[in-house]
Amino acid sequence: MDQRIDIDWTSCQGHGLCAELLPEHISLDEWGYPLVSGTPLPARTLKRARRAAADCPVLALKVTGADRKPHPRS
Repeated sequence: MDQRIDIDWTSCQGHGLCAELLPEHISLDEWGYPLVSGTPLPARTLKRARRAAADCPVLALKVTGADRKPHPRS
């Protein structure tokens, strides 16, 4: 499953930090709320996407989906 960005609209307050941290996937509407591209996140942007989610002042941003990395077996 591909990883994507999801926004919790009940929490989002339109601070816009997510668009600054991940401009290739998030833009802002005329009121300052994020618009997500909806495309799967390339592996090269996953770290920045997770950082954007962690830095959201109200934790309204989430990276969803399964990692493509295989899990080590015990």
